[in-house]
Amino acid sequence: MNNPKVDQIPLSQNHDLIGQLLLERGLIAAQDLENALDFQSRSGSKLGDILVRLGALSEESLIPVLAQQTGYSLVMQADISREHIFQALERLAWSTETLLKLSAVLWEDLATGLHAAAADPLDAGLQEEVEAAAGLHPVQWHFMRAHEIERLLSQLQGIDKQQAFSAEHFRELAEDAPVIAFVNSLIAQAIDERASDIHIEPGEQRCEIRYRIDGVLHTRSDFAIDRYPAVTSRIKLIAHLDIAERRLPQDGRITLRASGAEMDMRVSVIPAVHGESIVMRLLPKKREDLALPALGFEPDHLQMLKDWMELPSGLVLVTGPTGSGKSTTLYSALSAVNDRKRKIITVEDPVEHKLPGIIQIQTQSEIGYTFARALRSILRHDPDIVMIGEIRDRETAEIAIQSALTGHLVLATLHTNDALSSFTRLVDMGIEPYLVSAATQAVMAQRLVRRLCPHCAVPAAAGPVMHDNHKISNVVLTGTERWREAVGCDHCQHTGYRGRQGIYELVTVTAELRHPIASQAATAELEKLANASGRRSLFQDGLIKAGRGETTLAEVMRVAVTDAES
Repeated sequence: MNNPKVDQIPLSQNHDLIGQLLLERGLIAAQDLENALDFQSRSGSKLGDILVRLGALSEESLIPVLAQQTGYSLVMQADISREHIFQALERLAWSTETLLKLSAVLWEDLATGLHAAAADPLDAGLQEEVEAAAGLHPVQWHFMRAHEIERLLSQLQGIDKQQAFSAEHFRELAEDAPVIAFVNSLIAQAIDERASDIHIEPGEQRCEIRYRIDGVLHTRSDFAIDRYPAVTSRIKLIAHLDIAERRLPQDGRITLRASGAEMDMRVSVIPAVHGESIVMRLLPKKREDLALPALGFEPDHLQMLKDWMELPSGLVLVTGPTGSGKSTTLYSALSAVNDRKRKIITVEDPVEHKLPGIIQIQTQSEIGYTFARALRSILRHDPDIVMIGEIRDRETAEIAIQSALTGHLVLATLHTNDALSSFTRLVDMGIEPYLVSAATQAVMAQRLVRRLCPHCAVPAAAGPVMHDNHKISNVVLTGTERWREAVGCDHCQHTGYRGRQGIYELVTVTAELRHPIASQAATAELEKLANASGRRSLFQDGLIKAGRGETTLAEVMRVAVTDAES
């Protein structure tokens, strides 16, 4: 363990160096630094703390730079043994509760002496309290990330039974400084790791934190269950939920700035056996990927979609499971055609991203403002294009069909496994087959596959599946494909993948398809007709991406192979 320097200049007096280091590493913008320096001149706070509070960067990014600047070492949870912590607590006659209150970790190594770590080891009050308790024993100080401190200390705590607290008590828990820091760090770390969702899941004795990154959940940390009421209370408080309600599901929203990004967060809380399970979906306010060329469409598919968006009327359906990128596709399509010459109105639950120049309506089922009721109202507002967040029931489907037949271009999402199943799904909802045939102009299915990390992917053989001609119809393979496979490195958190892109199945409803749809022909017959017009299945479209080395064959098979193709 490296010894820290004992004659450090306080950060508040050395802000030019920390600011320069952060700028050189590209962690903050020059405007963020200017704003922080202005605030510091009035408050006297440390520059790093101000930048984190302003949301210009995360603690996760700041601490390694502070360690470099000050010469204090940065320690990880794995560097410290529990035995050494208990030795230090015994020497100081302290408990783990004292460490939790201080948000610091102490340990004693017989070879190197007494050590202390904190997110801000330069805090004079913290140093004074620890060194007073240590007496004549010198203390060596180190940096440690707040979430690692929380996790380490919570593992040392005894497990107490949860009690029923009043709303006032929950509010007190939520406003405790270490809890605020922990939740802020949790969110900032998720943003730094490009997570789309944060899952907080209570168990019998511990609570687990998982991030969904590129569509796959990864466990990041856990903490003792007796700390969970404070964490849930904090999240509920900032999401404007009922902080004392523990028996019913609740939904809220948070707007914040963290790690230099403006974010909206959808918060969903549901009661479970061991407590309330929380999922927070991260929605950046600025989306660079809301452009059709960035979504992974092949040139022919991109042109088809653009042609659909120029239709004067009809129903265009985008299908796929939850989390397959349907909303992003529709948002991108609307942004592409929003030339201010047509009136565009959306009905969503919830509104995930705000689009300039487009009227977006949020449904509120609790007061009876459903998709169907909203659609009836907006048709009197003379729209040219209507987007429906999801067709969930017969009433919404009927209004969508009628709107498509009366001169409106209607875009909507539907939950089906592939594009051609959309017709059966609408009929199952109670729509007459001839209406489905007459109104529907096009259907599209999509999935998201993970992109290979460009830093560690290696060449791979295509695999025996490539010899199955049934699977590669309508896909031209040249023999020069660059098949690659995932390895894993620091750039991709050792997953082998970084980022995602779409694979698509697009079908235009031609004259040859309308009669079979109206007569409820089998899906296999519809597939033959669509294939004759050049349809590619999801798997076949994914095969093109894998052949270019953008993803792996295994990843395409994971998300796109149906029973017929397996």
